[in-house]
Amino acid sequence: MNARAALFDLYGDHLRTRGGRASVAALVRLLSPLDIAAPAVRTAISRMVRQGWLDPVRLPQGPGYAVTPKCERRLDEAAARVYRVGGTRWTGRWHMLVLEPVRDRARRERLRADLSFLGYAPLTETTWIGPHPSPELDALRVPAHRFDAVFEGDPRELVARAWDLDGIARAYEDWLASAVDLVGSLPGGAPDHLVFGVRSRLVHGWRNFLFRDPGLPADLLPPGWPGDKARAFFEQEAARLLPAAAAFVDHNLDGAP
Repeated sequence: MNARAALFDLYGDHLRTRGGRASVAALVRLLSPLDIAAPAVRTAISRMVRQGWLDPVRLPQGPGYAVTPKCERRLDEAAARVYRVGGTRWTGRWHMLVLEPVRDRARRERLRADLSFLGYAPLTETTWIGPHPSPELDALRVPAHRFDAVFEGDPRELVARAWDLDGIARAYEDWLASAVDLVGSLPGGAPDHLVFGVRSRLVHGWRNFLFRDPGLPADLLPPGWPGDKARAFFEQEAARLLPAAAAFVDHNLDGAP
């Protein structure tokens, strides 16, 4: 896990509900169980400030960083999908985007990554579909014409064309096997910092599916979809490990050594 990804996970999973801010010293302490060194934390913070995810703030404990409105929206969107908050029922209609040309390659690649994160998939280079509209599209200022559409045909054929369901299914199976081993590595009565480290790795691995799985409705997925079993394990273990992980966060945010 790199420092930037770990910071996104930390702010999203713990700091968002604790004011969305922390001192640099606290951030260094909190990422220490993940074997991320202080220089890497500071470098990642600087990059996130340049990208508009964090703003510098002065805290009683010293210099710190707070999430920006842009970051809040992204963290809330991710949390809603990670923990299935406020799930919506599929209407049988697709949200379609017809992108305007983007000449700059770096911006074009960033746009593709953002749309994949929001649950869209390309039918062509400029036409993307998703099972529902994302509230983040306006904030991202996606240069596209938008349509609410009905597919005239078998929607499973459309899904198979747009998404690699076999690949996503294998990824869920692989993740579940590694997650069982990860959680099983915790000794009984493990100290809070070890629990925090294991839970952070568990959540980080699960968050990666935000870029792969669009959250398709159940009736468009094959029987015995492995994502269901994987999610059940994640939700059970993330909840079980949360009290000790949260205690570690609170202890370090208070400025304890």
